[in-house]
Amino acid sequence: MNRRDILRGAALMGGAALLTPEAVWAAAANAAAGDWALGLADVERDVAPTALTRLHGRAPAELKGTLFRNGPAKFRRPGGSVGHWFDGDGMVRKFQIANGEARMAARFVDTVKRRNDTAANAVITPGYGAAPGPGARLTGPDDANAANTSVIMAGGELWALWEGGSPTALDPASLETRGFKTLRPDLKGMPFLAHPRVQPDGTIWNLGLSGRRAIVWKLAPDGALQKAEMIDLPRASYMHDFTATARHLVILLQPWVVERFRMPIATAMAWKPELGTQVLVIDKDDLSQRRVFELPPFFFFHLGDAWEERDGTIRFDACLDENPFGTAQNAGVFLQGKHLPGPPPRRAFITLRADGQAELAKEATTAEFPRGDPRFAGEVRQYSVHVTNEQPDRPLFQGVAVRDWKRDREQIYGFGPRHMVEEMVFVPRPGASQELDGWIVGTTLNLDAKATELHVFDARRVEQGPIAAWRAPVALPVTFHGVFVQV
Repeated sequence: MNRRDILRGAALMGGAALLTPEAVWAAAANAAAGDWALGLADVERDVAPTALTRLHGRAPAELKGTLFRNGPAKFRRPGGSVGHWFDGDGMVRKFQIANGEARMAARFVDTVKRRNDTAANAVITPGYGAAPGPGARLTGPDDANAANTSVIMAGGELWALWEGGSPTALDPASLETRGFKTLRPDLKGMPFLAHPRVQPDGTIWNLGLSGRRAIVWKLAPDGALQKAEMIDLPRASYMHDFTATARHLVILLQPWVVERFRMPIATAMAWKPELGTQVLVIDKDDLSQRRVFELPPFFFFHLGDAWEERDGTIRFDACLDENPFGTAQNAGVFLQGKHLPGPPPRRAFITLRADGQAELAKEATTAEFPRGDPRFAGEVRQYSVHVTNEQPDRPLFQGVAVRDWKRDREQIYGFGPRHMVEEMVFVPRPGASQELDGWIVGTTLNLDAKATELHVFDARRVEQGPIAAWRAPVALPVTFHGVFVQV
């Protein structure tokens, strides 16, 4: 197994990132076509820095920093459009909060894909739901890299992340694209998942996938490469996310597997529930030390941070579907304003015991995009933050929730059916040491106002609603993932 093999496989697949699910879940939401399509409207140009209008409240003076978010924002061109929401061109947004006020800007990532599609006046780059168009040429995964899924700060740069290729470095002040990030010359173009796990000391762990082969990345807080090691996986599962404790990587191998290398990607996957779900636990210090746990079959997109107890028991939360059928059926229709009914993901709790036994406890609460207090990543923790769907006849999500695992309770704030709620992130209060002492910050798309809004919650009093909110002068499409950088 070598770099050439992984790059070849990723190129044939059009890039592993083309399987990213956030948009797919929206396609499966049980809602009639309507003004929710504003969440997938095209943006034609960058958004210059502009002030947001304060709606109510005032942000705490201690809350200073920038919320960066990433998601697709250009889907349609005269000569042909994308085949799936996730195929859209990446646009990074920044929301700055300081002195109780807020400003924003947004800029497209200048990718090879975007340049080629613009020149052709058509979407010719292959994606999740589309075969290559006339004139398309893939020399490697980064030719299809949409840089449209997530962001992370490393070494003073903002990296726009995709699944199947390199991080794309941006200037965090101007959002100008600096180019693909090569972590080592012989690893140029290797895949880098959009869900790296960051330890409290800033160390970054990540995976890059190609079928049954993977590369394990370990980076210093400044983005410098510390380790890159190839490993074999028991199966070629679809994987968008993994989790980690302080000592171990926790890799879930669900029974949605790559059967063949072909385009479109949606036709290459097969659901094989008879395989069950395997959980691969790998020692961070010695990747050859591994254990495999067995769980019933399920389909997932996102996992919460894992932790390990004194007796070796590993615990973490997850957002699970029964199977990927809603995903597969809706992949090509959501951008057309159509949908097929499908149940939302629901929260679950997974326990991996030291004796090799695994337990799956499913809950009734709808949940996605689980986030935690980054100061406790990989350590024993009590809380999870997630978004929730309280209006099953509406697409995407309408509320934000905080789950208290220790007390078996949760707080929920619902924005109502006229908001499309995006992933929320936790921001620690400066100088605080207790978990969840700080704020939850995130954005929504207000369908009535036709505008993107920025909200700040007291993390321990979420059910009381935002303590401050601002409205942008534009409506931007729904994003996937983001990060808050404090100053």
